[in-house]
Amino acid sequence: MSVDAIAGDVREVRILDAGASADDVAAVLADAGCVSVAELVSPQVMDDIHREMAPYIEATPMGPDDFSGHRTRRTGSMIARSHSFRPLANHPLVTGTLDRVLGDHATSYQLHLTQVIDIGPGEPGQLVHRDQWAFDFFPFPSGYEVQCNTIWAMTDFTEQNGATRLIPGSHRLEGRREFAQSDTVPAEMPAGSVLFYTGSLYHGAGANRSDEVRIGLNITYAVSWLRQEENQYLSVPADVARELPDPLLRLMGYARGAYALGYVDDLRDPLDVLLGRSEPTIALGDLDDATRRLREPLGRRVPST
Repeated sequence: MSVDAIAGDVREVRILDAGASADDVAAVLADAGCVSVAELVSPQVMDDIHREMAPYIEATPMGPDDFSGHRTRRTGSMIARSHSFRPLANHPLVTGTLDRVLGDHATSYQLHLTQVIDIGPGEPGQLVHRDQWAFDFFPFPSGYEVQCNTIWAMTDFTEQNGATRLIPGSHRLEGRREFAQSDTVPAEMPAGSVLFYTGSLYHGAGANRSDEVRIGLNITYAVSWLRQEENQYLSVPADVARELPDPLLRLMGYARGAYALGYVDDLRDPLDVLLGRSEPTIALGDLDDATRRLREPLGRRVPST
């Protein structure tokens, strides 16, 4: 199948303005698998995060292989290391979109990865891939999304400096395909913008042919019954985690992932255990919700009555 046949009339990444709703973003994701929202936050927010992360980025070695990039640094543990980062992890537009893309068929979702990606001059284009291949190449059913990702532009993203490249519409393909960078289109966007794309979409970092680094902030999310790419429980020390708000902690994974999944010892809630609450919630989860789930068709949740 040709790339043109995959994408139909969509051969560029659609751009929404900062006033877009979660419904708007989710609708484009369903159609094309990717969409960017221009200047959702100010460049100053990106600068603040970069300033807090700069010592860690400088200390990060270049990638160990062709896929991670020999001229690319990947620096994580963002929640622990950057106070300015934390509001982005559960930005309302992001979580609203996740509710529609992942929450419509899964009990919950969680953070999968928090990482600054610093691509240096001379880095070639990355292998075109699907992020959901990280789950040991499991063949998820077509149309059943288990992952939804964001890349925030910390610097301007241009075709010259290695903007993320994507194949719109490729999230609908079954099986494993091989594509070249020439099959992709760049997601160019100014600093403060964010690119959404599903875990099933074929994409890869572009080649950096400029003389400056291209810096992006990759925050990804997956349904809670899958293992996280970045282990949040060890990336964020417990003494730091105890100072964070409950919604962020639950997004990090301090919650049951589904009915009878992820409790601690005698059916205690993970968040209660972390925070040392004297009267923890004892349960396997929401039995009524689990019972409703048994009656749902694959890929869609039935609303409560």
